[in-house]
Amino acid sequence: MKRLGVNVDHVATLRQARMSSYPSVVRAALLSESAGCQGITVHLREDRRHIQNKDLYSLKNVVSTKLNLEMAMVQEIREIALDVLPDQVTFVPEKRQELTTERGLDLKELKAFEDFLDPFFEKNIEISLFIDPEKEQIDFASKMKVSRIELHTGFFAEAIDPEIKKQELEKLYFASKYGNSLGLKVDAGHGLNYQNIKDVVNIPDIEDFNIGHSIISYAVFVGLEQAVKEMLSLLGESQ
Repeated sequence: MKRLGVNVDHVATLRQARMSSYPSVVRAALLSESAGCQGITVHLREDRRHIQNKDLYSLKNVVSTKLNLEMAMVQEIREIALDVLPDQVTFVPEKRQELTTERGLDLKELKAFEDFLDPFFEKNIEISLFIDPEKEQIDFASKMKVSRIELHTGFFAEAIDPEIKKQELEKLYFASKYGNSLGLKVDAGHGLNYQNIKDVVNIPDIEDFNIGHSIISYAVFVGLEQAVKEMLSLLGESQ
């Protein structure tokens, strides 16, 4: 069965809209785990637009599945991550003006990244790199001794033209199979929802799906546990 990592960033987005103490990110994580998800994902951004430092520390104390921290390659965030010690860090590109992550990392500057990763290897924190489904990027990732990659599914999710959507889906099939052939565990995320997940759930070489916005949005109407259970049901339909 495919695994689900629930991204609870947008619970914090709702809280920060009023700078209040609720809704609780910790409660969202616990409800998601109670519903059966296999991990909790959060993105600690430089501008702290949603998740705050204290959220990360609190989640570390309560998450019993896998705590996956998304982060840019920024020294300040690295220091926090190495203090918290999440189970996994997923490195993502980050721009302050973007609404959400727009694409994967560009790993061409290989040497610039390698030294930054060393402390995480030393602490035995699993490392994943969020990249576009491109052979060149996968080749770079395989040379960096990381164990995982996460394929950016945004281009597939946002495509309207059926032919383009088909092409993007084929890229995900190829990239996941190729990454797996190089010994990388392959995850996927960005823009996935209750409709388009049906197109990617049967890609055999993808292990984990990290999904946030669509689950939190749907939870407004049905509750978080039900929203997570329904997504897990869709992932369980993989052949």
